[in-house]
Amino acid sequence: MLEFSFRDPAAISYGLGTLAFLAFSVHLGLGWRGGLRASILLGTIILSALWAAADLGFVLTAKSDFWTAQAILDALRVSGWLLFVAMLLGGRRAATAGKSPQEAQTRTSFRGATWWALALLLVPAAVWFFPPGLPVRGPALATAPSRLPYGLLLGVSVIGLVLTEQVFRRALEQARWSIKPLCLGLGASFVFDLYMYADALLFGRLDANIWAARGFAQALAIPFIALATARNKEWTIDIALSRGVVLHSTAFLASGIYLLTVAAAGYYVRYFGGDWGRTFQVALIFAALLLLGWLFSSGTLRSKLKVFINKNFYSYRYDYREEWLRFTNLLSTPNADASIPQRCIQALANLVESPAGALWLRGDDEEVFTQAARWNLPDIQAQERADHPLLRFLRTTNWVINLREYRAQPSRYPGLRLPEWLETLPAAWLIVPIVAQDELMGFTILTTPRAALEVNWEVRDLLKTAARHVGTFLAQIRSSEALLEARKFDAFNKMATFVVHDLKNLVAQLSLLLKNAERHRENPRFQDDMLITVKHVAERMNKLLLQLSTGARGEQPMRPINLGKLAERVVSAKADQRADIVLETSEEVVALAYEQRLERVVGHLVQNAIDATFDGGAIEVHVYAERECGCVRITDAGCGMSEDFVREKLFRPFQTTKRSGMGVGAYETAQYVKEIGGRIEADSKPGAGTTIRVILPLHGGRASQEQQDREVA
Repeated sequence: MLEFSFRDPAAISYGLGTLAFLAFSVHLGLGWRGGLRASILLGTIILSALWAAADLGFVLTAKSDFWTAQAILDALRVSGWLLFVAMLLGGRRAATAGKSPQEAQTRTSFRGATWWALALLLVPAAVWFFPPGLPVRGPALATAPSRLPYGLLLGVSVIGLVLTEQVFRRALEQARWSIKPLCLGLGASFVFDLYMYADALLFGRLDANIWAARGFAQALAIPFIALATARNKEWTIDIALSRGVVLHSTAFLASGIYLLTVAAAGYYVRYFGGDWGRTFQVALIFAALLLLGWLFSSGTLRSKLKVFINKNFYSYRYDYREEWLRFTNLLSTPNADASIPQRCIQALANLVESPAGALWLRGDDEEVFTQAARWNLPDIQAQERADHPLLRFLRTTNWVINLREYRAQPSRYPGLRLPEWLETLPAAWLIVPIVAQDELMGFTILTTPRAALEVNWEVRDLLKTAARHVGTFLAQIRSSEALLEARKFDAFNKMATFVVHDLKNLVAQLSLLLKNAERHRENPRFQDDMLITVKHVAERMNKLLLQLSTGARGEQPMRPINLGKLAERVVSAKADQRADIVLETSEEVVALAYEQRLERVVGHLVQNAIDATFDGGAIEVHVYAERECGCVRITDAGCGMSEDFVREKLFRPFQTTKRSGMGVGAYETAQYVKEIGGRIEADSKPGAGTTIRVILPLHGGRASQEQQDREVA
């Protein structure tokens, strides 16, 4: 009895074969939608998985029952492939009915091929009764009772190969693309069996090394069968074959063939190298692995392999979903090493495997195009005006210019003339216009790709579409920058408006001081008040200048403010205008605020009450607490305001009832009170006066604490 283990190549080969066929059968089963062909294909793949599992069981246990089971399953599996290929051949002939005479001729050349193929099922069925001998290794031979099974299986391989070749040969020209992967995969499987059974027929036994590799060889046909299934929807199996899977599978398959070749060469060197054979073998293997690592890291080789697969395995060059996701992610993902224009260049270059590029964009004056970014290219200081023939051509046609084609056949680009600096750039390959809303924003120059690429209609359409997205993306960024700049100007203008309003109040104080100075210049008390007022005005003006130059408020941090004492200071400051203002403070009311700004807010409201009230009219300021809020209520007996004005215009900028007013004070008051978590309520009627309530969260209350937390954050 033979001994096997997982270190045995056969165990690895048939283990991989079992997993591959099992996974593929599950994938096919999930996409199965009925139909005879799909059922036969699915059944054949399931039989292949069972066959590989039986061979694996034989490798691990060396029991003859597994060998008999694998022979029967192998016969059923091959029968399934023959039936499937014959149905394809018959179905494709029937599909040509009603076609031209040349096409209809395929109907009669293989009439009855399906029944003929069914008859072939009897041939592999005979193997059930004559299982071939066990494979052996070493000098010992275990021959089969008869060479007849090998002869029958050899004939089956030949017939399967002939049927597969006929499917491809008899297919119409436009249908060969869809059937080619299946013919290639099945043809390779039958060729391997042909070689194995020919060797077995010659020597009267199966070669263990060839048989051990059979599981892996049969599994290699799965990608080709999957690709053909994806291309042939009439098999009624939904299957999606990722280009990435094909790319990596091809790369690993090529790597496996490469390593096998290196191993064979190393064996030859060691066997015939004499005393130096072992040394040469180690050196050869190391050099081969180093070369393989370089090939895997080569962007050029990867690009060539990608182009080869897209060209020969798919009807369209691009997997648009994958390309668009990569394109979008590259544009939208911030990258500290690459600016937005550089990412735009890379996104376009990746579509055509270009290793470098540069982007020219229209300037603010809209007359000059300058280089905005470059990627793996030297800096070019050249500028082009909007009336240059190149830009006029791009603006008129929106074509992707192939510079190789232009230099070979300039007549294909009528009216085009390249700038001199572009003629000195030998690597330049494509010029892609960047368009946004049917306006030319700029153009991108891409260099020669890593792998030869035909610039056909598909490539041009994709580049034009992607370039439009790049143009829209750049236009949105420009619009966002312009909007941000406008907002900064708006904030500056708003701040300047507040400053002007404060200056107006300071000028009013100085004017009043100057007016009274004519009468009280000799009064010492007036002189003291004048010095205090001038000092206060100077401090306020310095803070306003700081605020205007830096944009900062220039105020102390928020702190607890006694609203009663604040109201007393305001009323005292206004005493020279109205000495009869009534102030009522019921208890100590403390709120969290900026003291100077809150004092200015209350002062503005009191000043509005003074301006609106004739001599003799009552003005009252009442400070009190209500639930968790502190209130400052200012009541006057002035002219009042209409309900519509209070509702729609009172706290909006540049809205006022005063002839000399700016309409800014009430707006600034409302904005500040809102910032510190409070609100303002107004009640007014024409001829009946106005009541303004400033409601602020009490210090230590829940609302005040939340506002304080926001200030700290």
